[in-house]
Parts: sequence; C-alpha cells; structure tokens
Amino acid sequence: MFKNKKILAIVPARGGSKRIKNKNIIHFKGEPMIAKTIKVAKKCKYIDKIIVSTDSKKILKVCKKYGINTPFLRESAYDDKSSVQKATLVAIKQTEKHFSNFDIVIQLMPNCPVRKLKTLNSSIKNFFKTKKKSQISFFEYGFANPWWAHKITSNEIKPLSRKKIFTRSQDLEKLYCPTGSIWISDIKTLKKHKTFYSPGYGYYLIDFEEAIDIDTYEDLNLAKSI
Repeated sequence: MFKNKKILAIVPARGGSKRIKNKNIIHFKGEPMIAKTIKVAKKCKYIDKIIVSTDSKKILKVCKKYGINTPFLRESAYDDKSSVQKATLVAIKQTEKHFSNFDIVIQLMPNCPVRKLKTLNSSIKNFFKTKKKSQISFFEYGFANPWWAHKITSNEIKPLSRKKIFTRSQDLEKLYCPTGSIWISDIKTLKKHKTFYSPGYGYYLIDFEEAIDIDTYEDLNLAKSI
C-alpha cells in the first residue's frame, strides 16, 4: 500500500499470439519472458497484489512456478481484436470477485521484459506526485524520427511533411512514443473512461531500452542484444 492506496498489478498475457507463437512464455535470457515482468513486480514494495490475466492454462501454470497463483482464466476480451485496456478492465472485475477492491491499477505488459525495478518504483512515485488520474510510459524518438516518415504505395512515395524532411534532426521538435511498459490509473477513472488515455492523462519518460515492446522476432532479437 502506497499513500493509503491499495495497488493492483495486472499482467495481461493472452495465449493466442500470432506473430510470435507463445510470445509471453517464449525463452528470453534463460526463462519464460513473462517471468521478467513477474520478478520485477514481486520486488516492488508498493504493489499489493499481482494478477496474470490470461486465457491460457499453460501460461497460468508457468506463472505459478514464479509465485503468482491467479485463481481464474480471463472470461472475455481474449480474442486478437480486443484491446489490452479492455482485458485489464475484465481482469479488475474478476479480481474484485475473489479479493477485496483496489484503488490503483498498474498494467505491466509481459512483452516489455527489460524494464527495471528502479523505473517501476519511480513511475509509481511520479504518478502520486503529479496527482494525475492516469499515467502512460513514453520514450523519446531517436534515429527513427517520425517527422521524416513517408507513405509508400505501389504508385508513389510521399512524405507526411515535405517541409520536415529538409529539417535537421536537432532543429525538429521532439516527439515521444507510448510504450506498454508501465501504465497506471486510478481504477474508478479507468472504469469510467474505459481507457488509460483518460482526460488529462500524465506521462512518465523511460529509456528506449526499457521501453522495447516485443511483438516480432526483430523486436525479440533487439531486446536480447540489450
């Protein structure tokens, strides 16, 4: 409990990943990838309860080996069209049936295995310090500068902004990208707006390395190299 608020951590881990089969429990540096997130969450002294939200008995079995015993499978929002935020809301509802209610939820994606305990702790402190109702983790764009982005079709290649492609990187306005690493919200606010992007949401900047979101084998290789 932090500042008299009960904090619930939700680790959404759907079993039917397509681009990387069994993505959430794929081998990552000596153990299932989801274990990296579980270990960090267990070390966080501010988190009161950790729930793994999954439709897979296999994933639940793996998580149990790492000390997380979730007494239910995800009852809905487990298809590949449902948003992660919807899955987290379902997990909150199911958790409240089995345990007491919580005040704050932290959504920790298992495909962000490089996040550090120090960053998680700092993110939680920042959430309470800024007094925002929700907070999303971001990282600053580097060499892959979106100001220089182009659309490529079979007929043409076209910059999103012709003016910007002639501007030096150091002269361009900085842009930031959300990452699924650490999302935090007041639970009542999340239930009301159905999204972490609730009115006036806050942000917390993290390093590019900890922000890596693994969805493809290219992402996986990059994360392993780091």
